[in-house]
Amino acid sequence: MKFEDLDVWKRSSRLCAVLYKHFQNCRDFGFRDQITRSALSIPSNIAEGVERGSQKDFARFLQYAKGSCGELRTQIYIGMDIGYIPLEPGKIWLSETRELSAMLVGLTKSIKLNTDN
Repeated sequence: MKFEDLDVWKRSSRLCAVLYKHFQNCRDFGFRDQITRSALSIPSNIAEGVERGSQKDFARFLQYAKGSCGELRTQIYIGMDIGYIPLEPGKIWLSETRELSAMLVGLTKSIKLNTDN
């Protein structure tokens, strides 16, 4: 399996790129760094889990990615509240993080089923 073939990796990578572009001129360096780091962590953990080569590690790193997804969703809410993120893109990004979380849950369940057999 290649991580580049996983839809959850592709979608989380695209979201990360969108957020990097949105915040490239943000002068609040702490917020910018935190939100881009959590976004970057999602596809990075998926890739690292695949590359480790064991189903157990893969499942663990998917859980890390899911945690980062929740962290990112929290930061999007805060960014919207403080005016760093306009309402419409914020809603889209929140929806995407919810879908990514669901995809990560599904992938984790399928891996665990394969390791139990």
